[in-house]
Amino acid sequence: MTAANTLRRRPATTAGVAWIHASPRAMRTHLEWAVGHAVGDALRFVWQPQPVEPGMERTEVHWSGPVGTGAAIASALAGWRDVRFEVTEDPVPGSDGMRWMHTPQLGISAQRIDAAGSLLVPEERIRGAIEAAGPDARALLAALDDAMGGAWDRELEAYRHASDGAPVIALHRVG
Repeated sequence: MTAANTLRRRPATTAGVAWIHASPRAMRTHLEWAVGHAVGDALRFVWQPQPVEPGMERTEVHWSGPVGTGAAIASALAGWRDVRFEVTEDPVPGSDGMRWMHTPQLGISAQRIDAAGSLLVPEERIRGAIEAAGPDARALLAALDDAMGGAWDRELEAYRHASDGAPVIALHRVG
């Protein structure tokens, strides 16, 4: 009789970034708690004024942890209506990367991303846009823009540039 080998698969570990582009100052502690709960640690962020929207603040957090941590962070932040944010989760073997974007006006958008951070639009979404647009080129462009989260990108672009040179916090979640 031979003993069977048992393989224990460790959960895949990934990394990403959470940008809180704009939040009212009064919500800082609540957002730190929400993200901390998502990653399983008590957190304190370094906040800076958001020059694009006076009275708002911003922070940037680099994180690492099991696959799904990005979704947990995005879900925790999505509960706060007045917050503009983005969360990324890098792809790893067996799991697509993701990017979540949220604005108060548009709500949340989730997109798959590749290793370079480029959006991956599923084939059926592209085919559906082509079919729905028919010969109308403008309708096709609008449908493809929607598939790529264009409205979120346009609304967040000014907030992204405000983060250039901001301090970075790194979070590590093991387990």
